[in-house]
Amino acid sequence: MGFGQRMEVRQGQSLVMTPQLQQAIKLLQMSNFELSAYVEDELLRNPLLERNKGEVSEGEAQGEAQDGEALHNDRAELSLDDSSVASAKAATDAVDGDYESTYATSREDAGEQMRTTDRINSISGTGSANSAAESISTIIEQTATRDITLAEHLSAQLALTSFDPKDRMIAARLIGLVDDDGYIRVDLGEEATRLGVSSKLLENILEKLQTFEPTGVMGRDLRECLSLQLIERDRFDPAMQAMIENLDLLARHDMAALQECCGIDAEDLSEMIGELRALTPKPGQAFGGEMAAVMVPDVIVAEQADGGWSVELNTETLPRVLVNSRYYAEVNANLRTEQEKTFISDCHQNASWLVKSLDQRARTILKVSRELVRQQDGFLVHGIEHLRPLNLRTIADAIEMHESTVSRVTSNKFIQTPRGLFELKYFFTAAIASVDGGEAHSAEAVRHRIKGLIEHETLAQVLSDDRIVELLKEAGIDIARRTVAKYREAMHIPSSVQRRRILKQSI
Repeated sequence: MGFGQRMEVRQGQSLVMTPQLQQAIKLLQMSNFELSAYVEDELLRNPLLERNKGEVSEGEAQGEAQDGEALHNDRAELSLDDSSVASAKAATDAVDGDYESTYATSREDAGEQMRTTDRINSISGTGSANSAAESISTIIEQTATRDITLAEHLSAQLALTSFDPKDRMIAARLIGLVDDDGYIRVDLGEEATRLGVSSKLLENILEKLQTFEPTGVMGRDLRECLSLQLIERDRFDPAMQAMIENLDLLARHDMAALQECCGIDAEDLSEMIGELRALTPKPGQAFGGEMAAVMVPDVIVAEQADGGWSVELNTETLPRVLVNSRYYAEVNANLRTEQEKTFISDCHQNASWLVKSLDQRARTILKVSRELVRQQDGFLVHGIEHLRPLNLRTIADAIEMHESTVSRVTSNKFIQTPRGLFELKYFFTAAIASVDGGEAHSAEAVRHRIKGLIEHETLAQVLSDDRIVELLKEAGIDIARRTVAKYREAMHIPSSVQRRRILKQSI
């Protein structure tokens, strides 16, 4: 067989992920807060974008409140099927250039420059003397009223110690490794190797740091933390030391074995347990740390007078931007070089695409949320026991979207319902078969049933996992014993033996 070269023309389909399509997909999986931060960066980068400060018009409000044919038949979805890719590609062929290379600075650089400029202008030059003084006063007040962190508290004590310069640097390093609970959860051997010092030196420095306030801080585990507090109270006798070394028995409420390990009677054991309860297992929690993230709903569900449900986006946290067409026309009329024309054209196209992407994102989230509410109507009306088993494909088929789109919509987003605030992914649960072949049960509903059965236990009737399986089968739920054990452990519910001990002690 001879070998040769020849030219062929072939026709085929391929997925082209343009920068604009990548941006649209990225926006879809953001929460409203993440989206707001992203839009703020784009406002700094793109001179043609501006914040829409106007009120939502009545037409817009009605458009968001109803799920009409225009919303249902809108095919510009952010899915990865052929029709969606083709339509997205056709809409963005003109702007296939590298989005990031259009600008000289990155998003982070632009934001940092703007923040720095604002701070300089407000304090040291462009404003009046009074406004500068007010700005400085505000910064000082914010710093003074901020809660002191644990690391700052320990560093202040470190400054008063007699460490030599080398040991002081090592001590500062160890303080930096303390977590918010006050523990130092690192391998000292690995840390000593990293710092190039001996493990013995590191342990000596740690022992000195463990004398700092609050007592128990910088313990390597719960046992060491509690031991430090007991030593300060002069209560670390052999019996207490034995109890600290056998905390697992205390966690299992195995009092007989604990009495034997400590060599004490039941009365002394009760007093020692009371002393342990008076200690602080997380000494670092008394100090300020990073603020916990506040979960703000992206979608709000409310009951209507006719018994239905209204599903709306949370417009309080939803950014609104528009393209300043007038400014674009003015600037475009005075451009001279080809580079300037290319820059302003790219800005206009990117701004227009962002506005369209935000609108499409809102429509897509509403479609998914409305279908979720329709599927889980029983949960909203009657509670968790009526939560239906549900998967992404069911929602995707119902609203004629791709599963990947539904997955992105339900990521990092929360929905406010009359029954509380839930992540959208909460409503997707596995199905557990019914005994009689009827409608399947939601795994979350089954977990709720198991928890309810255990909460109503008495000392005379503590339910084993096998007995829970029997009761669930009587209720029509076909479930295996290992599944019950898995669900129970996931809810941090102890075994029947441990629960029996707990009930005995409570009498």
